[in-house]
Amino acid sequence: MRQRRTFPAFPRVLGALLLVAAAGISCVAASPAAAGAVVEPVTRPLGQVVPAPASVSPGGAPFTLTATTRIRVDQDSAPAVAVGEYLAGLLRPSTGYPLPVTDDTGRGGILLRLSDRDTALGDEGYRLQSGRGGVTLTARTPAGLFHAVQTLRQQLPSAVERRTVQPGPWNVAGGTVTDTPRYAWRGAMLDVSRHFFTVDQVKRYVDQLALYKINKLHLHLSDDQGWRIAVDSWPRLATYGGSTQVGGGAGGYYTKDDYKAIVAYAASRHLEVVPEIDMPGHTNAALASYAELNCTGIAPPLYTGTDVGFSSLCVAKDVTYDFVDDVIRELAALTPGQYLHIGGDEAHSTSHADYVAFMNRVQPLVAKYGKTVVGWHQLTGATPAAGALAQYWGLDGTSAAEKEQVAAAARGGTGLILSPADRIYLDMKYDRNTELGLAWAGYVEVQRSYDWDPGAYLPGAPASAVRGVEAPLWTETLSTSAHLDKMAFPRLPGVAELGWSPAATHDWNAYKPRLAAQGPRFEALGIDYYRSPQIPWP
Repeated sequence: MRQRRTFPAFPRVLGALLLVAAAGISCVAASPAAAGAVVEPVTRPLGQVVPAPASVSPGGAPFTLTATTRIRVDQDSAPAVAVGEYLAGLLRPSTGYPLPVTDDTGRGGILLRLSDRDTALGDEGYRLQSGRGGVTLTARTPAGLFHAVQTLRQQLPSAVERRTVQPGPWNVAGGTVTDTPRYAWRGAMLDVSRHFFTVDQVKRYVDQLALYKINKLHLHLSDDQGWRIAVDSWPRLATYGGSTQVGGGAGGYYTKDDYKAIVAYAASRHLEVVPEIDMPGHTNAALASYAELNCTGIAPPLYTGTDVGFSSLCVAKDVTYDFVDDVIRELAALTPGQYLHIGGDEAHSTSHADYVAFMNRVQPLVAKYGKTVVGWHQLTGATPAAGALAQYWGLDGTSAAEKEQVAAAARGGTGLILSPADRIYLDMKYDRNTELGLAWAGYVEVQRSYDWDPGAYLPGAPASAVRGVEAPLWTETLSTSAHLDKMAFPRLPGVAELGWSPAATHDWNAYKPRLAAQGPRFEALGIDYYRSPQIPWP
């Protein structure tokens, strides 16, 4: 049985603080058109952030950021200094302040501390202490400090996100936030195969994910419509298989240097890249590139439609496993993270026996190159490798037999990443009027994407098997960053909260005003979000 933790009655504390703010204390004036909506306070109530912190103790005078404020790092730690420089880079454009990053031992300002003694903070937790004299961010690791910066950032007015000087004031409410994540896996998947997205577009998405303490970037690098990563030993995968996309556009692919740039940028934001090569299905781009991967020896044409389930690598051929070995070897060498995703979904053109045989030969190749297997939950129809993770994308209406198959694997030691399509597939339409996206899993409004508990979602699966949550963003209908913005926001912050915040803070009515307060921040960041009628936007 999962050990339960006790947390403060956070929603009630936060609700009271929000009522005070909405009553007009330290608030900007609201226009008549905004009556009933959340207004942005000059001093944001402590803890009015997304994801909700584990513990908030408000009190005392606020800290005010001024032209003389310094960002101090109390150790000669390059990673901690990097977090300090990142914070300064966030704050300088809007405040106009110099905000030097220094290792001086003075008092005041913003202090970043790494402390091995704070073992309760774990690998990603932090403590934020704010008062008139300054703000102190404490963590055991640079990742924890980075997450603390995201909380500090959200405590400041949303204008801090703008790239031109703003009037301020820049206040941080007094008190203490102590925070650790519920789950170690808090992911977002970006499909770059159906439509190709450039390195800069991926970096932009990484920055958005980092604000909400997401720590995994799952890149769907291959599918029927496009192969997006250069493989030296099979060069036509990228040059030919990557030459198109849904609708027949030009496509594209990442060189190895491009991919390294994405990995490095994600790491600078404390996200681990999880690359996916989907197989044995979803492989038409590979089959079109190399005829020998087909059982017939004949390469099919490139594909630019959106059907699924029609392609399969030839399971019986030894060359198939030479191909897989080469791809995994080269991709693993480029990827410093622990995981490599081998897909495994919708292999409708592969018999069950062939599917099992294929997975039995491919999973050891992942281990051979030092990585841990991740696969879509159909992997549990074979025998998941020791330590493997299964990513569940079923629906509330998925058959009991399929759910039990996944739950049985979880009881046997397979870890679960939860991505239910009718909850957190970010490409699902909000309602029937949504122009972008698909609706095969139903309409997914903001409340539906937020209002469920990962720890109790899959019947028969032990809560201890759940490693976390991940929000996939498939791109059959999405081809620009503006499209990604519209479908990811405002649902993505709620998924991040499901992964980070303790179950005791999970309350839709308390979440709505906190999400509403993110609206001006989205706008300041240039995020063209969906203004859901379920949320009292400013």
